[in-house]
This record gives sequence, C-alpha cells and structure tokens, in this order.
Amino acid sequence: MARKGKHIEIIYEDNHLIAVNKPSGVLVHSDRTEDPTLEEAVKDFIKVEYNKPGAVYLGVIHRLDRPVSGLVLMAKTSKGLSRMNEVFKERKVDKTYLAIVNKLPENQEGTLEHYLLKDTAKNKTHAHIKPKKGAKKAVLSYKFVGRIADKYLLEVKPETGRPHQIRVQLSSMGCPIQGDVKYGSTIKNPGTDIALHGFKLSFQHPVKKEHVEIRAEVPGNDLWKSLKPLTETL
Repeated sequence: MARKGKHIEIIYEDNHLIAVNKPSGVLVHSDRTEDPTLEEAVKDFIKVEYNKPGAVYLGVIHRLDRPVSGLVLMAKTSKGLSRMNEVFKERKVDKTYLAIVNKLPENQEGTLEHYLLKDTAKNKTHAHIKPKKGAKKAVLSYKFVGRIADKYLLEVKPETGRPHQIRVQLSSMGCPIQGDVKYGSTIKNPGTDIALHGFKLSFQHPVKKEHVEIRAEVPGNDLWKSLKPLTETL
C-alpha cells in the first residue's frame, strides 16, 4: 500500500529496502544545480517517521534520469545496499518501463542491441550498431501494448543499465519518447518531462529471500491518464 510522505510517495518498505515513486523533474542525487533531491526527501521521511536522531543511512541502488518518473529503489541498511547491488550487477532483476512514443515501431515486438558511447560534456549518449572503442553493449526488449490517438504505449525491459539507454535505443529505431527532444522528439511536454516511467521491479529479496514485485503507478497528468486503461492490463 502506497504511503504519502512529505513530497514523496512510498510504495514499498521493509527493514532493509524502501521504494519511492519519483515524479518527473526531480533529481535522485544532488548535482551542480543544488536543487532538492529524492534522496534528501527519503532521508527526511525516515528521520521523522521513525524519530531517528543523527544522520540517516540511505543508499541509492539505481537511478532514473531527472525527466523520467517512476520507481526508485533505495537501501536503509548497508547489508541491503551491498546485496542489492550484487543482484543488479548479476542482472537478477526484472525491470519494466513504460514509454509513450508517437510512431508505431516497424516490428511491434523485438530486441534492440547497440553499443552506447556517452558524451559526458554534452550529457548525451550515442548508439552504434557495431562495437566501438569505449562503448558498452546495451540490450533491451520492447513490446507494443496499445494505441490511443497518436500515442503508442510500449512496454520496455532493459537487460543492461546504461546511461540514457532506453531513450537512445528507442530513438535509434525511429521511435523517440514523447517529449525527449534531446533524442529526437518533435513534441515538447510541459516542463522538461519525458514520457518514460519506471513501472515495475521484480527480484528476490536480498535478506528475506522472498520474491518481491513492486509497481509504481503512472503519473496522473493528462498524457498518462489517456493511456492508463492500457497500463492496468500489465
């Protein structure tokens, strides 16, 4: 059951892990802008909720880009962090994202494989078909879920976790994510939001050894509302 903290929505919590539904536009970690971060908000929530004195331990297990919404998993203990880092490293996590694009893919279901090279100066990733010096292999599968007007919903499952991976790989097949002008979208959403949402994580709990599946509801804005009936079947 989701719980509302101050400015955050907690969708899963136990002694070791805490998962939050991040709004688009919010930073996970601090950067040069010094804008408020999700990490700080979750620390504040834990401090107040459990009346903790002193500093609160929190480890970020994985991240979402600022304009992306959805599920972010964090660790409340060092044991939880180290073990979940291994789970991610060994690719034992089933990750599902939802993306809205404005063009139907040529193949409605498939696998994309590229070699990604990030330009850190421009904070932009480039996709190459063949191996290239410094580039890292990136693999994802996608499936067309349904359409409403000129909006097409894709279910995306990345096998790897490269910077901007989903954004650049979908763009490379001619289907940039709506609002993602950095990677070719001709439509600008309100603010800097892009229509990519971290929807679901499925894994074995690193301490309790139980199966865990966490879902983050799609945003409540008009763009996602129109496609929500399609997401409820997933």
